Amino acid sequence: MDRLEGAIDMLSRLVAFDTVSSKSNLPLIDFVEAYLREQEVRFVRAPNASGDKAALFVTIGPDADGGVLLSGHTDVVPVAGQAWSADPFTLRRDATRLYGRGAVDMKGFDAACLAMIPEFKAARLSRPIHILLSYDEETTCLGPLDVIARFGADLPRPSAVIVGEPTSMEVADAHKSVATYVTRVRGFEIHSANLHRGVSAVHVACKLVCELERLGEELRAAGDPSGRFDPPFSTIHVGVIHGGTARNIVAKDCEFQWEFRALPDAPPNFAYDRLENYCEELRRTTFVGFPDAGVETTIENQVPGLAPQPGSEAETLALRLAKRNATIAVPYATEAGQFQRAGVAAVVCGPGRIDQAHQPDEFIDIAELAACLEFLRGLAQQLRA
Repeated sequence: MDRLEGAIDMLSRLVAFDTVSSKSNLPLIDFVEAYLREQEVRFVRAPNASGDKAALFVTIGPDADGGVLLSGHTDVVPVAGQAWSADPFTLRRDATRLYGRGAVDMKGFDAACLAMIPEFKAARLSRPIHILLSYDEETTCLGPLDVIARFGADLPRPSAVIVGEPTSMEVADAHKSVATYVTRVRGFEIHSANLHRGVSAVHVACKLVCELERLGEELRAAGDPSGRFDPPFSTIHVGVIHGGTARNIVAKDCEFQWEFRALPDAPPNFAYDRLENYCEELRRTTFVGFPDAGVETTIENQVPGLAPQPGSEAETLALRLAKRNATIAVPYATEAGQFQRAGVAAVVCGPGRIDQAHQPDEFIDIAELAACLEFLRGLAQQLRA
């Protein structure tokens, strides 16, 4: 079996595991560990606090700091409600494409890395190649943190990280941060005929949403000085809102979920801080005389952005291996920002097109998988003795 067919076979096996983020990834991790034992390479399992998920850190070559970490996640987005033409957890193949949930985001990259392990071993590496398989990327991007915290302690600290999210093998050196919030409004419930004696949580929530929309327009006007992002500005989006119990009851409660996607150099708490300032105005006006009324915003998750690091080892190496002359910026968040925050240079470069991610009949082009294998083959040559 040649290396490409080996990668396709590995992808078929990985896709067969239903690793939607709400479920355990341990059956997949068990399978990969069995494969790693056959390959006689070192690995460390890093379970989460509840023990139902785990990351896997693999080392090929010297057991030492330095080298390159290839980072991918094992979780996938749900298939419920999507119109798949066949079982999403059975890999299908036609002349040019491979179809299945996670085929492009991002088990294709994971499969390529695992399939290349025999070549990594044969290269007699002078600097290590590490592979990290994480969890919960699709929900929080917090899956790698336990492993990152162990860099330089009981796990080797890499010099560079390549996160294999789908970029069509372009090299991305920048992406936005993303912060997610839940804002809860407590009003004062009363019959709607006497609404002047109450506080509508729904009305207040609508004011807050309008304020966020106004802030979004302010960010749009400020634009993106770098001119690299699409859309070329930081964004605010309210995605879910729930409130009230009946048409003729002044609503006691309302909550909405929203997000802030910031350019890498933008203050990550800009939207939260500005909304809090607006809430202070409401406390001095709308809520006067209603001691139990108020607003509380909870930060659910914050994923750091990825800022350009021109000339870093990660950028220089990835551009050389991908045969590219320049980097790009991507609009979505990845785990790369977590590595950069920990002081390890990182870029995003992986097979497949991002517009296929999260779609029914998700696919990866076979040619993209082949290009990724060539990239990884070049990496082994760069790090060989």
